[in-house]
Amino acid sequence: MNNRVIHTPDGVRDLYGRNKKNKKILMAQLDGVFERYGYSDIETPTLEYFEVFSSDIGTTPSNELYKFFDRDGNTLVLRPDFTPSVARAVSMHFPDDAFPARLCYSGSTFVNSREYQGKLKEATQMGIELIGDGSADADAEVIAVVCDLLLTSGLKEFQVSIGEVNFFKSLAERSGLDEETVETIRRLITTKNFFGVSEVLDQANVDDAIREALEELPQLFGGAEIFNKAEKYALADQEKEAIRRLRDIHAALVDKKLDRYISYDFGSLSKYTYYTGIIFSAFTYGTGEPIARGGRYDHLLGHFGKDLPAVGVGLYFDQLTNCLQRQLIPYGADALLAGKGGNA
Repeated sequence: MNNRVIHTPDGVRDLYGRNKKNKKILMAQLDGVFERYGYSDIETPTLEYFEVFSSDIGTTPSNELYKFFDRDGNTLVLRPDFTPSVARAVSMHFPDDAFPARLCYSGSTFVNSREYQGKLKEATQMGIELIGDGSADADAEVIAVVCDLLLTSGLKEFQVSIGEVNFFKSLAERSGLDEETVETIRRLITTKNFFGVSEVLDQANVDDAIREALEELPQLFGGAEIFNKAEKYALADQEKEAIRRLRDIHAALVDKKLDRYISYDFGSLSKYTYYTGIIFSAFTYGTGEPIARGGRYDHLLGHFGKDLPAVGVGLYFDQLTNCLQRQLIPYGADALLAGKGGNA
């Protein structure tokens, strides 16, 4: 018998029995968090036209998409990322008086990347999009939802690391460096490789103040006290505004009593170029990968004909449950049984 008849392809899996029951119950509990914050469900198709995720959008690279053709020769893809799909659907269906709109989703995403060796290529994602509100309070609300989701799952120790991509974008623009060099520096900053940043800048003609700021970015992380240090390098209005925005968000999170879960990282950047403001990732013990990622994307909906500010987050459900298991935290049906036994 051909093994492919009874085995799954690399990066996908079957789920059944207790594991499936635990997933179903936990997803329902997390849906309850969305409902408490006033988010309503939206469902987008698994299949989208390739253009929804093209390089102009700034989402998943083309070589990481699962692509194929329909009978009319159109290029289709399996959805790698919910945010562009939701942006497309909102632009297509929602009237102008429907905003701000609070939307939540859940479903599978598909990414075909070599970096995913040993990881799921079909992964469950849950998340929210707050569309039509450009305020710092909206940013803080989405981060509060992330914290509530993780606490509801059973996690007690986690950290949401917040950055602001405009700080780096402004420095890059003022540096006069070409696009390829900027991208190289972005990758090095993301991996905290400040020696690599210095080596690249050794080969470039960059103003001393900008060079110092770019070299310092990988080390500009910590609590709210890092704002004062960052201000030393903020010479342009866009950089100063990025810090002001983070201060406003921090004040809102302090009011919500969530600041213990929050840190700040000016070297936090993303391969998704549609982000235009804050960007954040949530981490916990048991993995080096984030369990949630999000940020502000004020220009993405404009690609689909409805220019509105927006902010959102995606929770990587499978990554979350892996962490719960490694930390020996029961979830789903197991958590309910533990609670009945008085051990929760």
